[in-house]
This record gives sequence, structure tokens and C-alpha cells, in this order.
Amino acid sequence: MSASAIRTEGISKGFGDVLANRNVCFDVFWGEIHALLGENGAGKSTLMNMLSGIYAPESGCIFVDGNLAELKSPKDAIALGIGMVQQHFKLVEVMSAAENITAGQQEPFFANKKQRREKIEALCAQYGFSIAPDKLVHDMSVAEKQTVEILKVLYRGARILILDEPTAVLSPQESDRLFEVLANMKKNGCAVILITHKLSEVMAAADRITVIRRGETVETVDKAGTNAHALTELMMGRAVSLEIDRPACEQKTDVFKIRGLTVKNAEGVKALNDVTFSVSGGEIFGIAGVGGSGQKEFCEAVAGLVPVHSGDIVYEDSSLTHCTPREILKKGVSMSFIPEDRLGMGLVGSMNMVDNLMLKDYQNTKGPFLNRKIPTALALKLIDKLAISTPGIKTPIRQLSGGNIQKVLVGRELSEELHVLVTAYPVRGLDVNTAYTIYDMLNAQKKKGVAVIFVGEDLDVLMELCDRIGVFYAGKLAGIVDPREVTKEQVGLMMTGM
Repeated sequence: MSASAIRTEGISKGFGDVLANRNVCFDVFWGEIHALLGENGAGKSTLMNMLSGIYAPESGCIFVDGNLAELKSPKDAIALGIGMVQQHFKLVEVMSAAENITAGQQEPFFANKKQRREKIEALCAQYGFSIAPDKLVHDMSVAEKQTVEILKVLYRGARILILDEPTAVLSPQESDRLFEVLANMKKNGCAVILITHKLSEVMAAADRITVIRRGETVETVDKAGTNAHALTELMMGRAVSLEIDRPACEQKTDVFKIRGLTVKNAEGVKALNDVTFSVSGGEIFGIAGVGGSGQKEFCEAVAGLVPVHSGDIVYEDSSLTHCTPREILKKGVSMSFIPEDRLGMGLVGSMNMVDNLMLKDYQNTKGPFLNRKIPTALALKLIDKLAISTPGIKTPIRQLSGGNIQKVLVGRELSEELHVLVTAYPVRGLDVNTAYTIYDMLNAQKKKGVAVIFVGEDLDVLMELCDRIGVFYAGKLAGIVDPREVTKEQVGLMMTGM
């Protein structure tokens, strides 16, 4: 590693009464993967937004390749070789990969599609990407969309790459592939800044780690001289146990039954094929599987969001098959669903926290005026309980960090008296402390006798938290295991169909 690719000296930034960054000193070398750690709302995204020209610091200096830089806009940043891939993608769905990558570029008048394609293919070969240039974005997987976002900034000449929670929506296999690409970037001399909450990824991929707490830099450490527990203490400012509780609860056997459930996707192909199992009240039933194994279709079918091709969904004596979410409630079954797409399906980004909390029961309001007293009180309670960092309850949800958006969604869904809880990746994008708070909240639902279905991507968490684990492979249930009696490696083999 050589001189600093980018360095900050004492930069600060505030929003109203909230000081997001204070006196932050931070540097990244050429040929380095540098991880940035901190709780939700610690100021990581604000710092990166200043480095990419989206925000201007109120004080302090930014140096790029040793030279003082004035970043007034993203255009200034990209001119200096800085490119940021945001947590929420900014792509035109009806355009192809190549069209998204090259959109807005100032190229020679006679530049043709062939020249653009050759440049894209050269970047793919250099860094190890795999993408079909003519594929439309709306036909892509999440991993493919992320590849397009990264190629967008590389096409513009970026040599300093900022990735904000890049694996939050990726399967473990897709994450591994991304880190192979980042390793190639490092070999090519690029500087990579990685914002993540996953300590395992930090310890696997990063060279150095900077920890931010409450807007200030705490310490920068070499990976070789630290571990997950030490990093957690730096993030939280205190010792934190990384053990997940699995309380023994009295279970009401088989209250929620899935019988031969089959769901077809938009192309008419079976995304879920003849799945059968039961969940007891007072049990956390985990679902493991590589991305695209049918977990998404299962959750949405159970919640009444997509049609069931065949099979039955039953809670006690009530059939929920072919019921909409509102019809499920009318049958007296209180079900909450935490989807993996928090903004596209779970919340409305343009609405504030109070209005988002009202979405589930506004139709029950009598009279022409909505009662905002109860959701306002709940909003304030959740801000305190989950440490949601927001300028106020009237701030549009889209202006919050990804982790804080997830906290609002999880807090809303777990604030009701439930019979069934279906949750898909509820701790994605959350810091360690908040993730463990969510695990405690799930255990609290379990103690109340709720049938909890937990779709997860972290096998270590599934093995510690869940009472049983159903393993999905290619749309089918490969088997059900007791995590106390099998190894993580055995579950991993089942996930691959072996």
C-alpha cells in the first residue's frame, strides 16, 4: 500500500440540531479495502456522502491523492475518481445494463454502441464482473443490479470506490462473488471503502477498519490486530455479548400448517413446489436456503400477497389460502410480515414515520379524520426502544439511513398482538446492538406463544436462534433439522441440494 488515496481532517456536518459528524479524521490507502464500522445513525453514510460530493462539510478538509479537494457535487467527485454505490439502487428499470452504465456520459458524438460495449467488456474482464450488456434491469437479480451500479462508476473513471452496505440484499454466494471482485480492484490499485455491519465480512475482506461512534472517529485498526468482540466494543463503547438466547417455551403444537404449497412466478414456473411443514405456537421456525430457493415466494404467499397455485395454508381451524392480508385479519388471525424489500414493499419512502405506522389500520378509523395520537406515541416509543436516529417523527422515511428504515419497519410489525409472525431478513443493514435487540423481540413473541417464521441468511444466527430449521433448495423443502443436533456444514450441504 502507498500514499493516501483519500483523507479527511476534522470534517463536521450537521442537520438542524443533529450533528451527524464531528471532527472526523479518516484516510484510505491506494490498493486497500478499508471497512467503516458504526451503529445505525453513527454518521457513516453522511461521511461517505461528503466524500462523494452529495453533501458539503461545514468545516474541515478533504484531500484526494494528497491534494486539497473541493467537492461541491457528485460531478466534482467523479472528476477526481471517486464513485459511490448507494445502498438503494438508482437504475432505470426499462433500460438495459449498457444503457444505464453509459447514461449521461460526455462521449464523442460518433461514439457507437460497439465502442461502449467494448469498454464495458474491458472493465468486466479487468475486475472479474459477469453481466449481459443488453439485459433489461427489470429482468435482473439484485446481484446483477449491483454489478451495473458498480460498473456505472467504474465506466466514469472511478478509482476510489465507496460501497454502502453492498451485501445487505445479497445471498452468501453472491456476497462471496462480490468480494472476489473487490479483491481484484485492490490488486489493480483501487481504493475501496466498505460500509457494513457484518463483522464476519470485515474480518474476511478488509485490510484496515475505522470505527465511528456518535459521529466521531474512535479508532482505526489493522485487521490482523483485532477481532469481532474488540470491534463490537469499539462500536458500542462497552462490552457486548455476541451470544443469542434461545429460551425454552411451552409450545402449542402445529398451530400454523403449510400443506403442499405450490406457487408459480410471473413466467408460470414453479418457484415453490409442494412444500409441507407445521409451526408450533411458541416456536421460532427458521428457513435457510441460497438466494432464489423460494423463500420470497413462500413468505409472500403465506402473507396473502401472491396467489397460491395449489396447497393449503391453515391457522388452527381457519383456512388462509387465497386470502388477502385484510381478509386474514377479518378471520381473526393477526399476522405480521416483515418483507426483505423494506422500501418497495414494507414502507412508503415519501411518508413520515407516523404515517407509515398508520398504514396497517388506518381503514379502521371511524369518521372522516385520522387519529394520529396513537401512532405518534408509538413512533416516540420506537425511537427510544430501537435507538432510531431521525431528525423527527415528521421526517420522510427515505431520508433516514437504511438501518433506521429497517428499524421502523420491524418496530411497526412487532408492536401488535400477534398469532403469526413471518419475517424475511429482519436484521439486514442493522448494527450488532440493534440486531440483538431484534432477536430479543423475536424471543419475546415466542414466549407469548406466537408462531414465528424466520427467514435468514446468516447460518450462525439461524443455528443459535431457531428451534427448528427448514432448508429450501430449488423451491422445495430439502428437510427439517434440529440445529442442536446438526452442524452448520451439514445445513450448508442441504442448501446446495447434497
